[in-house]
Amino acid sequence: MEPPNGDPAPGLMNRYVSAERGYGVPEEGWRICLAHEFQEKRKPFQAKDVSLSNVMEHIGLGIRYLKWWYRKTQVEKKAPFIDMFRAQPLRQIYGAPLGGIGGGTITRGWRGEFCRWQLNPGMYHYKTVIANQFTVCLRRGGRTVYQQVLSVERPPTLQGWNWGFCGQYAFYHALYPRAWNVYHLPGQNVTLTCRQVSPIIPHDYQDSSLPVAVLVWDIENRNDYALDVSIMFTMTNGSGCKDDKSGGHWNEPFCLKKEGESVSGVLLHHHTPVNPYTLCIAAREQADRTISHQTAFSPRGTCEELWNDLITDGRLDSPAGPSPPTQKGEKVAAALVAGCSVSALGHGSLEFCLAWDMPKITFGSRERQHIRRYTRFFSAEGDSGPTLCHYALTHYRDWERSIEAWQKPILQDSSLPAWYKSALFNELYFVADGGTVWVELPEDGDISGGVRTEDGGLPAQPHVVKEYGRFAYLEGQEYRMYNTYDVHFYASFALIMLWPKLALSLQYDIAGCVVQEDLTARLNLMNGRYSPVKTRNMVPHDIGDPDDEPWQRVNAYLIHDTADWKDLNLKFVLHVYRDFHLTQDRGYLEDMWPICQAVMESAMKFDLDGDGLIENSGFADQTYDGWTVTGPSAYCGGLWLASVCVMCKMARLLDRESVYDRYRDVLDRGSAAFDELLWNGQYYNYDSSGRDLSNSVMSDQCAGQWFLRASGLGEGEFQAFPVEKVHRALKSVFDLNVLRFAGGRMGAVNGMRPEGVPDRSSVQSDEVWVGVVYGLAATMIHEGMVQEGLCTAEGCYRTVWEQLGMAFQTPEAYCEKAIFRSLAYMRPLSIWAMQLALEQRQQEGAGGAGRLAAGGGSS
Repeated sequence: MEPPNGDPAPGLMNRYVSAERGYGVPEEGWRICLAHEFQEKRKPFQAKDVSLSNVMEHIGLGIRYLKWWYRKTQVEKKAPFIDMFRAQPLRQIYGAPLGGIGGGTITRGWRGEFCRWQLNPGMYHYKTVIANQFTVCLRRGGRTVYQQVLSVERPPTLQGWNWGFCGQYAFYHALYPRAWNVYHLPGQNVTLTCRQVSPIIPHDYQDSSLPVAVLVWDIENRNDYALDVSIMFTMTNGSGCKDDKSGGHWNEPFCLKKEGESVSGVLLHHHTPVNPYTLCIAAREQADRTISHQTAFSPRGTCEELWNDLITDGRLDSPAGPSPPTQKGEKVAAALVAGCSVSALGHGSLEFCLAWDMPKITFGSRERQHIRRYTRFFSAEGDSGPTLCHYALTHYRDWERSIEAWQKPILQDSSLPAWYKSALFNELYFVADGGTVWVELPEDGDISGGVRTEDGGLPAQPHVVKEYGRFAYLEGQEYRMYNTYDVHFYASFALIMLWPKLALSLQYDIAGCVVQEDLTARLNLMNGRYSPVKTRNMVPHDIGDPDDEPWQRVNAYLIHDTADWKDLNLKFVLHVYRDFHLTQDRGYLEDMWPICQAVMESAMKFDLDGDGLIENSGFADQTYDGWTVTGPSAYCGGLWLASVCVMCKMARLLDRESVYDRYRDVLDRGSAAFDELLWNGQYYNYDSSGRDLSNSVMSDQCAGQWFLRASGLGEGEFQAFPVEKVHRALKSVFDLNVLRFAGGRMGAVNGMRPEGVPDRSSVQSDEVWVGVVYGLAATMIHEGMVQEGLCTAEGCYRTVWEQLGMAFQTPEAYCEKAIFRSLAYMRPLSIWAMQLALEQRQQEGAGGAGRLAAGGGSS
């Protein structure tokens, strides 16, 4: 075994020329010099990249998709939930997003730009707003000696400003939910460190919902004389969209004094007919700090007047009163300056906050209004900007203490490699930046789907939903479907370990959808046949498109017939028991039991020959929907056996002995059939069809065993697979899919032929799926193959974060060369399954039992 280099990649910092390391910047995390340029440039997978053989096989799908795409984009003027013709290009610029969970996000690039926006729920806008900047002004003896925009850009606008900071004197460091920009000012003997803090706090369901971020500037003066230092924060009213020029937007200054603390700043009211919002920039007032502002300026032209105002005395004029509303075609921006004196060889700090207040939202259909979670603690009337900023600036130190207490045990664990610590925390960005919405359940809300507890259904308002709200995140920023369940199967480990109440709330929503049906006939793009949108007792693929009406109209994914989605039923059952195992919430288990029975009965119909093993026909399952499969398969068959095993366990816990006996019989017969049909002595064949490619090595063939182990099962009475065969299969996957793919340095390819070449029979088989690789690594760790698991996952991290420049936009997939697919995808959150496996092994080694600690697990 030759794993990838375990040391952090020095290449990202090669061009950094300063010896300064910043103020309070940790060692662990992802670090890059602002002058770095990624050498490899990849293109997104598009329709033209489909091989000729796959084109011929799926020509009907292509024609139907093209017709649907044209109608959607040209007639309905809507964005397709997946756009195969206009995939997002790779922009190697993104850093950690700002903001909590479910209130929208604003992403800053690693060079400091404000460049990705998700304020309207689930809808992304990729635009760098060049006027959104930080500028430093240094003064000595009443004279400005240095004034510089802290940006490496040289834009064609705002020519009156001093642009082009030398990137070789600056670096970026991310350890989500915090990030640092460090600037060593050339020739000034001054180092600035900007620390951004977002309230992403495990097991916190209040502050974690806030649409705010704090930006703290630490100033280190290495000179033997004092300096007056000012930082100017400029912000455009808007996000770079066309509605920035729609007219009617206006700004106003504010000062809020509360509980002995004062903050002041500027409110930027963005007045749009749909989902209006207010941006708020603020600074904390202190006795030795000066705060000044410019309520409104045009971010067009040279903007020399604003620049000269700052350069004159290190502050702005601070006019009173609001600005007039903009005229159509106009843009408006605001500026806020905080300043302090820093003694010789001394340190100073300045604290800013950015908040965005969009309390009431509607999705694309405009049918219903939803209230964001944070309004439980702040006003829902759109006037919370000042109080949000005041709260953030007076509480961010508490957030940081909580974040450090959570991260410290992992960061200080010398047995864990540095890349893993970076990956574990930085991949969490998607919990907030996955188009995420977190809304309150209305007073008259009913998630039961119309079938109540007494009829084998759910309560109308389960406590966890009523108390903690409804949560949804996208399959990916480009695959615009909420709570895509086959992908959530992998990603859910982050939620159940860190925000278990949100994980359970999501499960109740899915369970409520299970009992619903929508018999409206809809064309399935894959086979050209019409079938119902949703049938009863089948788990939905997703809960809807944000450009439509999520929760009301499910299954936005219209590629396949819902009858093909039996694997989702199995994944639902596996979710239920794993979640119970980690939370010990018996009420949840009892609520979900009848739903589990119903979905298993639906899946049982696919045991066509009565051998205890369900069969596939056509497409493997909803996860690997590009691979053709016939008969029982390693993936779906394994999930089936695992779910049957879990039903046995739940039946025992709930004293349902007759149910236990039934599923025990199915498990015994199914396990025997699974081995007989699929085991070849080295691994489980892809399927049992006997076709030329049926003996391909699938990297995800042990997914069922993975979930059993994560649920404390997999051995003894509750065992579905012989442990020695699992170990043998995982070794085959490591030897073939990992080590014989790309020199063992890019993770595990989905499909590999036994002779050691990738399976290229479909558009998915020769891809690496990052989230699947993390799940595979977790399985290896559960089975004692710790180093193999770490090596397997490391290849993905190195490829995505260090080679391809995909930080904070980890894709669903990449090939060995040239192509990637679906940037910023949900599934890589499965890296938290690795942490669960490591913690469980640690507990077993210590003889511990019970639930996981809040350092990484449920509480």
